[in-house]
Amino acid sequence: MDGSESVEQRQTQQVRGYILFAFVVALGLMLAWRLRAVLEPVYVSALFAVVLMPIVQRIMLLKIRGWRPSRPVAIVALVAGVFLALTIFLVVALPPVLRDLQHFGQDLPQRVPGLLAKVKRLPMADKIGVDSLAERAETMATKFVQYVVDSAPTLLGKIFDVVTAFILCIYFMLEGEIAYYYFLSLFRGGTRERLARTLQAAELRMSKWLLGQGALMLTLGITSTIVFGALHVRYFVLLGVLMGLFNIIPVAGGVITILLASGVAALDSWTKMAGVLIFYLIYTQVENGFLVPRIMKSSVNLVGLAVLIALLAGSTLAGVVGALVAVPTAALVAVLVDEYLVQSDVKEEEGVDQAG
Repeated sequence: MDGSESVEQRQTQQVRGYILFAFVVALGLMLAWRLRAVLEPVYVSALFAVVLMPIVQRIMLLKIRGWRPSRPVAIVALVAGVFLALTIFLVVALPPVLRDLQHFGQDLPQRVPGLLAKVKRLPMADKIGVDSLAERAETMATKFVQYVVDSAPTLLGKIFDVVTAFILCIYFMLEGEIAYYYFLSLFRGGTRERLARTLQAAELRMSKWLLGQGALMLTLGITSTIVFGALHVRYFVLLGVLMGLFNIIPVAGGVITILLASGVAALDSWTKMAGVLIFYLIYTQVENGFLVPRIMKSSVNLVGLAVLIALLAGSTLAGVVGALVAVPTAALVAVLVDEYLVQSDVKEEEGVDQAG
C-alpha cells in the first residue's frame, strides 16, 4: 500500500508541476504581450548582437605587431565601420534618393495618362478597359503620394527607438555572454549541452543568412542603379535602391520592383522598358546560377516560402521592425524545430536519400 501511495503521490506532484508550468508560461506570455513595446527593441538589439558577434570575434583574432584587440576595442571598430557606412550613404546616396522620390511623387499623376495613351494604341487595348484603368491609376497615384507625405513624421519619430536599440545592441555585445550562460544554467547537464549546440548552430545560420542576403541586396542595388542610369531611366537611383531593398522578399519582391521600374521606363519609351526587362532576366540567371550558390551556400538553406511567411508575420506584428528581424527569427526557429521536433528517423531517411 505504501508503495502504491507513493507512486500516486509522485504522479499527483508531477501533474501539479505540469499545471504550474503551464500557468507560469501563460502568465509569462501575457506579461510579454503587455510589455511588447519594451521587449521589441530589446529583442531586436539582442538579435543583431548575436548576428554581429562573429564579426567582432574575427576582429579580435587580428594580430597587429603582436597585439590583439580586446572585445571593447573590436566593438568600437565595428561601430566605427557602421557609422562610416551610414555617413557615406547619407552623404552620397540619400540626397538623390529623396530628390527622385519627390520628383516621382510630383510627376506620377501627370504621367499616368500619357502611359495609358500608349497602352491604348496596343492591340486588344479596348477590351481591357483602359479608360477605367486610367481613373483608378490616377486615384492610386494621388493616394500613394499622400501616404508617403503623411507617413514621413511617423518614420522620423522612430529615430529614438533606433538609437535605443543601437545602444542596447552594444551592451548585448559587451555583456550578452553573462545573460547567455545564466540562461543555460537553468537547464541540466545533458539538456544544457544540447541546447548550447543548437543555439550555436542557430547563431551561425542567422549570421550567414543576414550577411549573405545583405551581399545579394547590395549587389542588385548597385548593378540595377548603374544599368538604369546607363539606360537613362528616370529616378534610376530611387529604383536601384528599391530593387536592392525588395530583394529580401523572394520572387514577389523582384516582381514588384521590376514592374515598377519597367513602368517608369515605359513613360519614356518601349525601348527603355525592354532594356530594363532584359537586364532583370539576365541578372536573375546570374544570381540563381552563380551568386546564390557562392554567397548563401547550403548551410543557410531557408525555403523561400518560409522567408515570405516570416516577412508577412513580422510586418503584421511589428511593422518595419518586425519585417527586419523576421527572417533571422525564422532561421532561429527552423534550427530549434529541426533539433527538437523533427523526428530522427525522418532525418536519417533524408540523409540516406541524399547520399544515394
